[in-house]
Amino acid sequence: MKDKRTTRMPYALIWLIAFTLLNVTAKAQLKGTHLLGDMGLQSGSQPPPSFTPAVALYNYHTSKFVTANKDEIKAPDINMFLLGLGGSWVTNAKILGGNYGGSILIGFASSKIEGNLIATKSSLAFTDLYVQPLQLGWKTKQADFTFGYALYLPTGKYELGGDDNAGLGILTNEFSAGTTVYFDPKKEWNISTLLSYGINSKKKNTQDNEITVGNPLTIEGGLGKTWYKPVKRTPLPMIINAGAVYYMQFKTTADEMRIPVISNSTFDLANKDHIYALGAEANVFIPKIKSSIGLRWVGELGAENRTQGNSFFITIAPFITFFEPKKK
Repeated sequence: MKDKRTTRMPYALIWLIAFTLLNVTAKAQLKGTHLLGDMGLQSGSQPPPSFTPAVALYNYHTSKFVTANKDEIKAPDINMFLLGLGGSWVTNAKILGGNYGGSILIGFASSKIEGNLIATKSSLAFTDLYVQPLQLGWKTKQADFTFGYALYLPTGKYELGGDDNAGLGILTNEFSAGTTVYFDPKKEWNISTLLSYGINSKKKNTQDNEITVGNPLTIEGGLGKTWYKPVKRTPLPMIINAGAVYYMQFKTTADEMRIPVISNSTFDLANKDHIYALGAEANVFIPKIKSSIGLRWVGELGAENRTQGNSFFITIAPFITFFEPKKK
């Protein structure tokens, strides 16, 4: 029988080589589970009480890595694609005065990016599961507020050094809070911000290597305008919402990795990464089919110790039912 430490040798070498290939001042960083740019306009608002399935298409392209010294390194083209199938619900049930809701997303991903210049080239495969069992939403005259708790479950295939990984091997507990503020009585102009903080576990299937991704703080939102257009033979208007969106993310704790086969010391990845991004978004609610269609593009800038690229989102969400408020 082979010694387990021997069977781990190739994986440990792959990681060491990958990190060494980066400029030593870059201090290679690992990716977290939060899908950057998944929230934009009115990110601090909860939908009306309803049940809404959704289909989401996401593509991230990059060919650039930026070091801590702001040096740009040409990297191989990486295209990560995600197909998400899920749904969200908002009920009339109240907790602390806020409407209770939640969501779930089952994803299928290809070319999963695990770290800077470390990506698989796998075909579309079942990836990690996102579940938000708790979301609370409050509405006031000129502002909305949300609070949420979510889990990223490591259901996708992950092996240290694997070239066909579909997941990241991380269990993440994520807490979020946000607000959307309206500038006028008709609530046509709005600005929003959603803060999310993820607490990451050690990666699965790394055993004695003890790889841990630093905890990220993510800020997402946008500035937009809403138009309401009456539609004949339906009480619901067509709603168009468009504007500028942004996100930023900062590692608040350092990545950690221990490879006992090569060294008994922990790789101190002290230089935490960060990223900023700006883009545009447009959404339209079509009342005759009770569905919402959204498009979003976000371009990254100001990267440090990470890749820099562009993200594209397409979301289709039919409202299956709207829940009527309970009569008092």
